[in-house]
Amino acid sequence: MVATSRPQPRPATASLNPFLREPQNIDETGLDLSFISDLIIKIIYFNSMTTAQAVADTLCLPFFNIVDRALTLLKREEMIEVVGSSGFGELAYQYLVTPKGSARAHDVINRSAYVGPAPVTLDAYKEVVKSQAIGNVRVTPQDVRRATADLIVPDEIIDVLGQAVTTGRSLFLYGEPGNGKTVLAERVTELLGGSILIPHAITVDGQVIKVLDLHNHLPVGLPGGKSDIDRRWVVCRRPYIVVGGELMLQSLDLVWDNVNKFYEAPFQMKANGGMFMIDDFGRQQVRPSELLNRWIVPLEKRIDFLTLHTGKKIEIPFDQIIVFSTNLAPKDLVDEAFLRRIQCKVKIENPTLDNYREIFRRQCDALEVPFAQNGLVYLLREYYVKPKRELRACHPRDILRTLTGIARYLDQPAILSTNLIDRACRTYFVEL
Repeated sequence: MVATSRPQPRPATASLNPFLREPQNIDETGLDLSFISDLIIKIIYFNSMTTAQAVADTLCLPFFNIVDRALTLLKREEMIEVVGSSGFGELAYQYLVTPKGSARAHDVINRSAYVGPAPVTLDAYKEVVKSQAIGNVRVTPQDVRRATADLIVPDEIIDVLGQAVTTGRSLFLYGEPGNGKTVLAERVTELLGGSILIPHAITVDGQVIKVLDLHNHLPVGLPGGKSDIDRRWVVCRRPYIVVGGELMLQSLDLVWDNVNKFYEAPFQMKANGGMFMIDDFGRQQVRPSELLNRWIVPLEKRIDFLTLHTGKKIEIPFDQIIVFSTNLAPKDLVDEAFLRRIQCKVKIENPTLDNYREIFRRQCDALEVPFAQNGLVYLLREYYVKPKRELRACHPRDILRTLTGIARYLDQPAILSTNLIDRACRTYFVEL
């Protein structure tokens, strides 16, 4: 079940909620004037001197009737002053923090050093997550077959993937390593298709939580060239976030930056609207039972509770397909009560001999190695039948990649000769 040339993902299109039009006044931002003023004084302080246009661009807010009102308030309180202009009009005015403003900036920075796009409110975030819920996505068997066209996948697995996407809940993949569990999980995200809106940050009780993460979120262009949406939101492909053995319980709660005094959203919050995969489940430093207990409420209620450093708990939507992928036996990891909460379970079996042959042939085509039936027969006899080795879906790709590398080293054509097969397999297989 190893990919060769992948099919194109479904087109990315965002259904823009009318709620997301650009705010026209302070009230429509969901923020108060003092909060915006605090953000502005930090921007000017950190930049030494900056223009009104740069302030508005940093905040991702309109200048007129929002940023200009905050600048007027700061000037009236003698926190900032105009020291020049880089062009014509108010947007070109250059601002500097006054000595009085410096004291104010230090006080604000001590509370939170966050500088960037103005956050949206938690209520706005909940409304948008609800409007683009993955539960609204529908796929057909044809959609799944199209997304997995480059894979050798049994029909029963195709049906399970389609069911997992349509229910928008959870998926438990288990089986021997090297048979394509991770590849299948990637296709789940492609089946979700489209794009969603993700905020740069949200605010709760005056605290800022950064949500947009360019390591995990892929921005895409606005449909139809729209430019009138609230720029505090970014149109991104539905996220696909993968964590492995490094996952710790504390990384599933808000991460408090003690220096800069703001939060980083946890993985599952960043995955809202997409897929969150826990790979190599059971190999984390935390016990599986503790990790599973963390998901009981989110899986059942579709909400999650995160804790501020003050001790206050906040309710966050949990709208994602969560995938557990493991090479270990389920009975050694989970109990029946937890498995009941997982909507779809599927064992990824070793490929059959016919499937292995087809995977091998496709990999030969992809790597431009002439397929030879005699070479495949030799490989199967010497390195599977005689040592009683199990077939794995990843073996053809790995063996052929090794073989082509050896051929380049020897300055020989990459063909399925017994010599090259022997050299590749002797370096690839290890007797355990």
